Amino acid sequence: MTKQHADVRPGRLSGKKVLITGGASGLGLACAERFAEEGADLYLADLNEPAAAAAAQQLASRFNCQVGFSAVDVTQEDSINAAVEAALRTLGRLDSCIASAGIASAGISESAVDKSVLTTPLASWQKVLDVNLTGVMLTCKAVANHVVRRGGGGTLINLASSAARVSLPGNAEYCVSKAGVVMLTQVLAMELLPHGIRVNALGPGFIETPMTAAMREDPEGRARMEGMTPMGRLGKPVEIANAALYLASEESSYTTGHTLYPNGGIFVG
Repeated sequence: MTKQHADVRPGRLSGKKVLITGGASGLGLACAERFAEEGADLYLADLNEPAAAAAAQQLASRFNCQVGFSAVDVTQEDSINAAVEAALRTLGRLDSCIASAGIASAGISESAVDKSVLTTPLASWQKVLDVNLTGVMLTCKAVANHVVRRGGGGTLINLASSAARVSLPGNAEYCVSKAGVVMLTQVLAMELLPHGIRVNALGPGFIETPMTAAMREDPEGRARMEGMTPMGRLGKPVEIANAALYLASEESSYTTGHTLYPNGGIFVG
């Protein structure tokens, strides 16, 4: 589903074409809404195609922007390549990408006694790394190859997590996958610098998204998340989207290889 618009809309991303994986919900959808508000046209790729279709229709109507969508499994190179090709057919080119598709492991309210590296099934470990780390790599690879071919530069934004820096017992696979995203971002930034492609990442703290819903509904889980956050509250999805907007816009033109941590002060330095 797409919607054409006659004029370029004003905004900090006016005329930019952006692919968002995991764009049908959570932080991906929050970024899509914020980017559309700032003049971008979008392509939403998500494992849940009906949700992506609904989000695309809502965004196109609300912001008068062009929005395409398709299903994608970011763990499969053929699938992400097909999504990028579909985005190019819909939007004509890509200027930016947000690799936000991801999954969580066990909640932080679960103690290391209940779940640890010693009891983690290999299939569970591999699945989280496949989605959260390999999926980001494949997404960046496909989009960057297009941008290199067309020239002119662009931006890649990867979703890491504050768990890349703060160990969460019982969640080794999640922490390790997100730490990998941080290093992947740094390496890609140096490799793609000659092509004018800036690569940065976001490391959110505890945000009010579907990923934290179960913990938020449990008083003990919410208290633990809030207790780990010096600001004493959970973040709003738009607060992460605003950070992504900065990294995608020319306001961050001198920034690459950096992970920005909007996390309410979970760690500093």
